[in-house]
Amino acid sequence: MAFIDYYQILGVTKTATDKDIKSAYRKLARKYHPDLNPNDQEAHKKFQQLNEANEVLSDPEKRKKYDQYGENWQHGEQYEQARQQQSRQQRSYGGGGQAFDFEGFGGGGGDDFSDFFQSMFGGAAGGGGQRRQAKYRGQDYNAELQLSLKDITESHKQTLTVNGKNIRITIPAGAENGQTIKIAGHGGPGANGGPGGDLYIKILVADDQRFKRKGADLYSTAKLDIYTAILGGEITAETMTGKVKVKVAPETQNGTKVKLKGKGLPVYKKEGEFGDLYITYDLQLPTKLTDKQRQLFEELAKSSA
Repeated sequence: MAFIDYYQILGVTKTATDKDIKSAYRKLARKYHPDLNPNDQEAHKKFQQLNEANEVLSDPEKRKKYDQYGENWQHGEQYEQARQQQSRQQRSYGGGGQAFDFEGFGGGGGDDFSDFFQSMFGGAAGGGGQRRQAKYRGQDYNAELQLSLKDITESHKQTLTVNGKNIRITIPAGAENGQTIKIAGHGGPGANGGPGGDLYIKILVADDQRFKRKGADLYSTAKLDIYTAILGGEITAETMTGKVKVKVAPETQNGTKVKLKGKGLPVYKKEGEFGDLYITYDLQLPTKLTDKQRQLFEELAKSSA
C-alpha cells in the first residue's frame, strides 16, 4: 500500500497548528462528504483519507510519532526499544576496556541507523551474519460513516471506500450515534508477514428536525388547533414510516403528551422490537379573527363567567 502523506491530504504544512489542521479538515470534509457526493467514488475515497489524516494529526502523541517515523509511526516505540536493546548488546561485546569495532556489521557508523531500521521493517543483517525479520501488526484504520435517522430504520448493506479498497458492511437497524463497528483485518497491512490491522468505523447519526431520539424512542411535537383541542377529533402526525391519524380527546390541554406504541426506532439487535413515539401537542391560538368569530368568543367568555 502506498504511503499517504497526511499533511498533503489536508493541504497543510508540517508546521501547521492544531487550529489549522482542524479548520482544514472541516472545510474539506464538507466538500467531500458522501451525502453531497452520493455517486462519486473518488470523493468517498478522499473523505476516508481525510478522516484517517485527521485521526493522526489531531492527536499530539500520534502526530509526534508520525513526524518522526512516517508511515511506520505505529511501530515507533517498538523500534526504539529494539534499538536500545541492540545498543546494549553492542556495548557488551567490548572487553578489557577496549571498544568493539562495528564496521564488520553493516558498513560503519553512518549506515548503522539505516541498517537497523531495515532490520525492524524489512530485514537487514543481524548479529553473527544471521538475518532476523520481526513481524509487526498493521496499523489500525479509523473511519466515520454519516447516516440519517431514516437510514437506521432497517438493516442494510453499504459499501465504503477505505484507502482505495471497497468494503461492504451491514449497518444494523437501530444503530446508535457514536457507535463503533470493528472489521478485523481491514486496516493497514502487517510488516514482514505480520497480521493486518483492524478497521474501526464510527457511526454518526445526524439530528433530525422532526424527531428527537432517546435510545429507540422518538419525541416530536404536533400542532393542535383550539377547535380540535376543545371539541376533540383527529390530527395527522408524522412517523418514521409515514403519516398516521391520531385521535384527540375533547378538552385536550396544551402540552399534553400521547404515546404511539411501536412507532419509534427498531431496538438494536432485537428483531421485531421497536421503541415508541411520543407526541406533545402544541396548541395554536387563532389570529386575525373576524368580527363574527370575536363575537362568538365574547359570548363564550360571558357564559363562562
